[in-house]
Amino acid sequence: MGRVTERRRVIRIRDGAVSTRPDTLVAEEPLEIRLGGKPLAITMRTPGDDFALAAGFLVSEGVLASADELANIVYCAGATADGENTYNVVDVRLADGVPVPDITLERNVYTTSSCGLCGKASLDAVRTTTRFPLETSADPVRIEPATLAALPDRLRAAQRVFERTGGLHAAALFTPDGELLDIREDVGRHNAVDKIVGRALQQGKLPLSSCVLMVSGRASFELVQKAVMAGIPLLAAVSAPSSLAVDLAAETGLTLVGFLRGSSMNVYAGEHRIALPAGAAAETD
Repeated sequence: MGRVTERRRVIRIRDGAVSTRPDTLVAEEPLEIRLGGKPLAITMRTPGDDFALAAGFLVSEGVLASADELANIVYCAGATADGENTYNVVDVRLADGVPVPDITLERNVYTTSSCGLCGKASLDAVRTTTRFPLETSADPVRIEPATLAALPDRLRAAQRVFERTGGLHAAALFTPDGELLDIREDVGRHNAVDKIVGRALQQGKLPLSSCVLMVSGRASFELVQKAVMAGIPLLAAVSAPSSLAVDLAAETGLTLVGFLRGSSMNVYAGEHRIALPAGAAAETD
C-alpha cells in the first residue's frame, strides 16, 4: 500500500548557499471508489483510512447513514505492470435492501485533492437531503468563543504528518468543551472530512449531533454539505467560506464560523450556538 510520506531529492538554496538533501513529501495517489462493482468516483488522496474515506463519501452522497446499511468494503486489484495490487481501488457493497442509486445518469466524478465533488449534474443534485436535520438535533451544541479560539492550535498540534511535510490539510472533531475526539489528515480537505465521517459511520456514531468540526483552510459549499449530511451542527474553518457555503449553512441551520485565528472569528450563520454576550450581535455598518 502507498505510504503516507515519500522521500525525494531536492536542491536547497539558503542565503546563497546551495546544497542537496532528501525532503519528506506527503504522498498523493488516486483512489477509485466503486459501488457494487460499478465505478463511482476517483479522488486524489493521501493513502490511509481508505475504507473510511469511501464510507464518508457515501454519507455525503446520501447513500449511507448508518453502519447497518454497509455490508463491506474491500480492495480490488489495481493494474500494475508486474500484477501487484496498488490498493488504489475499493469496492463498497451495500447491505441487503439498501437502495443502490443510479450512478450512470448523473455523475462520472473525478475529484481532485483541492476541489472535491466537481462532477455533479446540477446544483439541485448537490443539495442532497440529510437524514439528520439539524433543527431536530436531540443534543444541541453551544460553545464559548474562547473554546472555539483554542481549536486551531489544538488541530495543528495533533497534525503529526503535517509537522514532517507541511503539505496536509486536516479535519478534526471536538466536543463543545474543546476535547479532541478524532483527527484525520489528507492532501484534500474534503477527503479528511470524509475519513472523519466514515470512521464515525463504521463505529455507529452517526449522527455527530454533539460535535464541532474544525477544518484547516477554507469552508467550501462541499464541506458544509458534508457536515450537514453527517448531522454535525457546527463547522469552523481557519479561512474564508464561500457565499454558497454561507447560503447552505443558513438554509440547513448549520453554525458556520470562518477566519478562526487567534481570538478573532467571523460567525456567518447559526449564531445561536455561540455563547455570545447579551446584545453583542447588534448591527453595525
